[in-house]
Amino acid sequence: MESAVSDAHVQVTENGPYVVTGGVPLTRQTIVADEHGDSRSWRESGGYDAGAEYRLCRCGQSADKPFCDGSHERVGFEGTETASRAPYLQQAGEQDGPELVLTDAQKLCAFARFCDVDGSIWAQVEQPGTAERVEREAGQCVGGRLVAWKTDGGTAKDLEPELAPSIGVVEDPAQGVSGGYRVWGGIRVTAADGHAYELRNRVALCRCGASRNKPLCDGSHAAVGFRDGHVDS
Repeated sequence: MESAVSDAHVQVTENGPYVVTGGVPLTRQTIVADEHGDSRSWRESGGYDAGAEYRLCRCGQSADKPFCDGSHERVGFEGTETASRAPYLQQAGEQDGPELVLTDAQKLCAFARFCDVDGSIWAQVEQPGTAERVEREAGQCVGGRLVAWKTDGGTAKDLEPELAPSIGVVEDPAQGVSGGYRVWGGIRVTAADGHAYELRNRVALCRCGASRNKPLCDGSHAAVGFRDGHVDS
């Protein structure tokens, strides 16, 4: 499987779909919430026979979601990319706790809400004995807004989870909506103009067409009530 995704790549096209190459696995990923509605884990809830290359809808209007059916042309989709091209650490603030450091790039929030479990991750990082929870919650953050770090001898090491390259089509039953694309495992993303975004372990891409931080997901799917027919799965 590693050789099949070694050339994993997402190409953003101008006012059009994402073109995915390199045989990247495509699955449906559901946010699992507890009885209080707090996000606790991810569950793979279906897969797609996508092939070595496929085109993912970016405008939110395809009748063949998550795949593109050309609807972006019919609706006149405006997909201009507005996301910052600065590296993650230039965008992130830092919060130092007694056990871990937490970096937070707020504009990368995709509204998956794993950070709100058991209070909030920002409160937990300030408390001793919470390192395991902080690392887990940060590692579940869909767009990599949050990263936990361990400092050892003055050297900081990120506590990123080990992730195989994959793309997840996110469903969020607790909110009654469908989310963005969960692009995990260090998949290259290239802008329509050829700019290579920073290679990151976790990225969330917009699929509802409403993000104000394109091509990244900013949680607008919740505001617009985006649904693709699988949200109750």
